[in-house]
Amino acid sequence: MRLGVNIDHIATLRQARRGLEPDPVHAVGIVERAGADGLVCHLREDRRHIQDRDLRLIRELVTTHLNLEMAATEEMVRIALDAAPDMVTLVPERREEVTTEGGLNLKSGGEELARQIRVLRNHGLVVSVFIDPDLDQVREAKRLGAQFVELHTGDYSQQRGEEELEQAAERIREAAIAARRFGLRVSAGHGLNYHNVARIAAMPEIEELNIGHSILARAVFTGVERAVQDMLRAIGR
Repeated sequence: MRLGVNIDHIATLRQARRGLEPDPVHAVGIVERAGADGLVCHLREDRRHIQDRDLRLIRELVTTHLNLEMAATEEMVRIALDAAPDMVTLVPERREEVTTEGGLNLKSGGEELARQIRVLRNHGLVVSVFIDPDLDQVREAKRLGAQFVELHTGDYSQQRGEEELEQAAERIREAAIAARRFGLRVSAGHGLNYHNVARIAAMPEIEELNIGHSILARAVFTGVERAVQDMLRAIGR
């Protein structure tokens, strides 16, 4: 199981004062030395946290794997082609949301989304789509030409009772199995933390977890390196 660490919220803290610190670029070496398999950053259209300058410098410094999350827009496709991350994950965006609230509805994207995926892949970028654990969305991801699906674990992460947790986990498991049968590779993320991650990490069809908020929340008290190492232990590494 690989771990990708999302560093967006270091930039969130910086942008609260529109200042220079903390600089998310400084996290790259710390996260990699701690044993993470890659970094994730989301360049939003409204630039609420990660900035274009951050992406350029992060790309220069990452030696493991850089996953750029972005909306499926012409502007973001141009930026991705210029930055050349190791992976692009297409995600939904709404200006009024605090964080990404659900997966892409691939059926509404149609042929324009397929064209954007094709452009990205033709330039050598691996393309993932962030979707809810829904079998119809998995089928559509395959049809549109994605190579990865990242399964949205938000519903699972919000459950508190054991029965509800298991039901939500089963939906993720079924979607992951279906994706693998279609020849898609599978990652998962959103809302996972040190207490709920083990059940998802145990699913053999999922090869990577992308986690940010809970790691950086712990890092406030323990430091980034220790928080990453604690998460690696939580996922069985």
